[in-house]
Amino acid sequence: MQDMTGGEAVYEALRALGVEHVFGIVSVHNIPIYDVIARKGGITTIDVRHEQAGLHAADGYSRATGRLGVAITSTGPGAANAMSGLFEAEFASSRVLMITGQVETQYYGKGKGFLHEAERQTDMLRTVAPHTESVRRTEDIAETIVRTARAVTTGRPRPGAVEIPIDLQYNRANVDVPHIEGWPRVQPKREAIAEAAAALRESRRTVIWAGGGVNTAGAETELVQLAEALNAPVFTSINGRGAIPEDHPLALGPLANMPNFAETLAQAEVILAVGTRFQGGATRNWQLRLGGKLVHIDADPGVVNRNYQAAVSVIGDARLALSGLLSDLQGAGNEPGFTEQARAIRDEARTQIRTEIGPDYEAIMDIVRDELPRDAIIARDATIPAYLWGNRLLPIYEPRTSLNPTSAAIGPGVPLGMGAAIGSGKKTAVIQGDGGFMLSIGELATCAQYNIPVVICVFNDRGYGVLRTIEARTFEGRQFGVDLATPDFAAVAKGMGVHGETVRGVDEFRDAFRRAVAADGPVLLDIDTTVLTPMGGLGSPPPRRS
Repeated sequence: MQDMTGGEAVYEALRALGVEHVFGIVSVHNIPIYDVIARKGGITTIDVRHEQAGLHAADGYSRATGRLGVAITSTGPGAANAMSGLFEAEFASSRVLMITGQVETQYYGKGKGFLHEAERQTDMLRTVAPHTESVRRTEDIAETIVRTARAVTTGRPRPGAVEIPIDLQYNRANVDVPHIEGWPRVQPKREAIAEAAAALRESRRTVIWAGGGVNTAGAETELVQLAEALNAPVFTSINGRGAIPEDHPLALGPLANMPNFAETLAQAEVILAVGTRFQGGATRNWQLRLGGKLVHIDADPGVVNRNYQAAVSVIGDARLALSGLLSDLQGAGNEPGFTEQARAIRDEARTQIRTEIGPDYEAIMDIVRDELPRDAIIARDATIPAYLWGNRLLPIYEPRTSLNPTSAAIGPGVPLGMGAAIGSGKKTAVIQGDGGFMLSIGELATCAQYNIPVVICVFNDRGYGVLRTIEARTFEGRQFGVDLATPDFAAVAKGMGVHGETVRGVDEFRDAFRRAVAADGPVLLDIDTTVLTPMGGLGSPPPRRS
């Protein structure tokens, strides 16, 4: 037990958790916490310009590092602003902890109209942060934070929040700060591992489906070893990208939903799914047919059998489960023809996508990959270039180097990239649309303030391109709400202290992107897509109106 203020208790709990960065905005309802961090050091605060971005940045930080991402917000409007970031973290199963203030305990729950009063704040937070607690005594602050962090990081990660009234942050008390040596992994049952191994030994046409849980568990090495032992092709979900290098001969990429692979999946005798809940986009909203036995490994029992019925369920950490399987695979392995056929279909699908996106975007994609280091991070917003090539074809080679809004929200791209770059120290490229960028444009100032090594590529079609195409196909060509008055993004960037360039054409992009990657600090490229060869699919322009 140590005598300390509530603000000091927050600081000591974060230090015990190994936290090195926090994201947020200082406020009258969290200022004691910020004071201690500034006074004692050891934790760097990143002062964002909007709480939503703070949560997205904490999320990106966690995804890129595997560590706990922490954001500190005010109560009431500050906490409400953060909800979109918590929503995305919950959708993406990310290790994110939000610490928020609350009004003084003497006014809490009275409905008196006190400054930033939010009587049902915890009810609101629990809708997207399942592990939410409200502190009632200064003595309990550190224990509550550590307990919530443990819930966030154990099993399938889901975000948490701790609410601390402002008077408790100022008060002094004897506080016990728990000692932390690491978090337990969910141990799979031996019987389940044996049953899964038996199914794999009997199969000669096995397909592996790797989700984000592989990266979360740090099970990439075990996944590749298992794939090689079985000679089994590996699909990944979008969040699972990087679990196997996409230039590995057995990597099929995030392409399972392409019609090309229908026969491969239907012919499979066993589909080994690891750390995935089979989200709608990956399965054509669960219309995708999975042949043979489904062996499903996941740390969360709630996702098994939710979308596809498993013949064998293994509830446990992906690394532990895959390690167990590796020791019990004598005689297992695919017939060569099956895997070779899947590889040929993969090459055909990649060629098809390249043809669909057209020569200009194909060239831009190749430039991005060629100029970035192999371990650089690529963060993508929900935008046409991401949907049509960034999420599907732009090669990802290392775990924790591919980020995107799993919830398909527009706007998280830049702050996700910011958090990832800060946590990893790696050059980070952001693929962003102009419409989504406007939701986080203020974070250019954050990028400048901390000299964050991000290259923000704004693909600018002066509106909401996806919705333009949907409207054109659905409402007899009528267009509404999709054309935007768009600023000169390069000029805006310069005004906020970020180097900005306007790019017109592939050649200009090549030179500008090379300079941006070599730069020390943030760079924005405003890419005029109207001069590029249009993409097919969602990227095709709407019909001209007479």
